Amino acid sequence: MRIGAIEAGGTKFVCGIGNEHGEIEERISLPTEHPDSTLREVLNYFRDKQVEAIGIGTFGPIDIDPASPTYGFVTTTPKPGWSGYDFLGTMKRELSVPYGWDTDVNAAAFGEAKWGAAKGLNSALYYTVGTGIGVGVYTEGKLVHGLLHPEGGHVLTRRHPEDTFAGFCPYHGDCLEGMAAGPAIGQRWGVKADELTKDHPAWQMEAFYLGQAISSAILLLSPKKVILGGGVMHQEQLFPLIRAEVQKNLNGYASHEALREGIDSYIVPPGLGDNAGLCGSIALGIDALERQQ
Repeated sequence: MRIGAIEAGGTKFVCGIGNEHGEIEERISLPTEHPDSTLREVLNYFRDKQVEAIGIGTFGPIDIDPASPTYGFVTTTPKPGWSGYDFLGTMKRELSVPYGWDTDVNAAAFGEAKWGAAKGLNSALYYTVGTGIGVGVYTEGKLVHGLLHPEGGHVLTRRHPEDTFAGFCPYHGDCLEGMAAGPAIGQRWGVKADELTKDHPAWQMEAFYLGQAISSAILLLSPKKVILGGGVMHQEQLFPLIRAEVQKNLNGYASHEALREGIDSYIVPPGLGDNAGLCGSIALGIDALERQQ
């Protein structure tokens, strides 16, 4: 197979070509600018690639309901020019191939289920913690869609008793994203996250917020793996802190070996590393092609 993949992010678009094994054969990176100019570059890249399908994992929110008149649109994003933009339709008008269409985090969850840390499992959660926080949900062998799509970065959290930061989310203030995404760390402490020392108190506070959200998700969805990716999670010292917070929050109630002795193998970084999103988009493209056939 020769499958096109688009990982559409708020700051850059990564486009690539892959195969049925999830192997990326080539890629390019483009800055995310106005949608007309960005997609012009994307389309120019794919025109002579002879791909059989294209998978798109994109920032959102997006319309993923095929019955909706705005299916394939980016909806209420604050990114200039993108709100209400017909992303998928623009691609289809220029390149007539099957398309997979989903959020970037659902795509990453799908990629990890196919070829990464959740390979062989029928459920997993994928959190990306970076400039924002997103959550992809894979359960019973498929990605979760509903009225919209999972937006677990905006769940409400209890405030850390020593935290006076108001939160930066323009919609909810002190939701998970507002308190724990990269900009929240920078604004709270006055320096970028990657400039903080590994023993800075910022990381225990970060683990407090992420641990709450993950504990709630475990109780609600009972996933067989929790995968934490994104730029903030390059701070590897967060993993043991988060695991400890989750165990403290669950307090032995959800009794399973994976949540006790096996938690180091349960809450993990992406098996595909920073390729999770692009590999997941390849998986979306393969799925779209197989459904059409």
